Amino acid sequence: MVKSKRLQFGGLCEERRLRFTMEMNHRIEKILEEKAKLIDKCIEKYVPRKITEDWILFKISPPKGELDLQALNKTILEPFWEFLDRGGKRWRAALFLLLCEALGSDPDEFLEFAAIPEIIHNGTLIADDIEDSSNFRRGKPCTYKLYGLDVAINLSSFMYFIPLLALSENIGKLSEEKARRIYEIYVNEMINLSLGQAIDIAWHKKLIPTSNTSQEQYLQMCAYKTGTLARMAAKMAAVISDVGNEEVEKIGKFAESIGIAFQIQDDILDIIGEKFAEGKGGLGMDITEGKLSIIIIYTLKEAELEDKEELKRILEMHTKDEAHRMKAISIIRKYGSIEYARNLAARILEDGWNEVSNILPSSKAKETLRMFSEYLIKRQI
Repeated sequence: MVKSKRLQFGGLCEERRLRFTMEMNHRIEKILEEKAKLIDKCIEKYVPRKITEDWILFKISPPKGELDLQALNKTILEPFWEFLDRGGKRWRAALFLLLCEALGSDPDEFLEFAAIPEIIHNGTLIADDIEDSSNFRRGKPCTYKLYGLDVAINLSSFMYFIPLLALSENIGKLSEEKARRIYEIYVNEMINLSLGQAIDIAWHKKLIPTSNTSQEQYLQMCAYKTGTLARMAAKMAAVISDVGNEEVEKIGKFAESIGIAFQIQDDILDIIGEKFAEGKGGLGMDITEGKLSIIIIYTLKEAELEDKEELKRILEMHTKDEAHRMKAISIIRKYGSIEYARNLAARILEDGWNEVSNILPSSKAKETLRMFSEYLIKRQI
């Protein structure tokens, strides 16, 4: 009877835990949905759905001659909004706003700053798809497939620089020192972004031997590539909120940990996330691209020689054949690599949270921020 009661009690605890998780996920998804609408509205201020002569850019830098507005609409505005209207979580922008609130600033006052990492992020996705020769993004053909390489390359470059308009337009809200620090953050993180992408390209193009690539090297690549825009958003929020230099770095480190853990979860979902994979063309597309991930690095380290050589062979094939991809996934599963990656992501996030837990005053915003970060590494899409 005692055993039965314990089992029943454990079942109730598990049921409550699952209910709490579902409620938390619903709450965060609602926040993301609400923030996304606000962010898209801000983005439209700087990148309207149709360019006219009174575009804010032309007020800052007036054209000297006659412009072909139709050409600009066809090659910038149309592909830009076609891509953004596909969706996306807008989580980096939401992170900026949540941090502002948690640090005591009014997020509504600095809403337009939140558009900065979001525009850049989407620009990196358009560029990534070209560099990876991908076919699908968010369930549709990649931008370069729809509009051509020339349009996509030019558009991604545009998206790296147009957010500077949001800085220049809102510069009056900042002291001279804060403005200088935010510009510095922008430039430094944009350089880091390129460094991370360069390393990732070198690995999956096999430009250098990758058999001895370490977990530490992979995490540094992620810190550059996926951690950069989260770190940019967080540091800007911290500077705006009058946080000291040491605390700015810690808050940036926390955001970086979210970015790294988010990337690891992406790597996991590429292997096991059926719904996630629908938007990319199927499970194991990272295997097709021959990409290194923490999952692959761990498997190659732990696998027996025969499995290790087979996995390396499949990765080097860049195969689209489903049977080969499933074979690679079976090897990955065999050595518990998914569980290892999941535990690593949780540990990285916990370490990042410990960096800021004492900095952030107790508040509902702090509680939401913690739930928000946990949601991002437990999501299924």
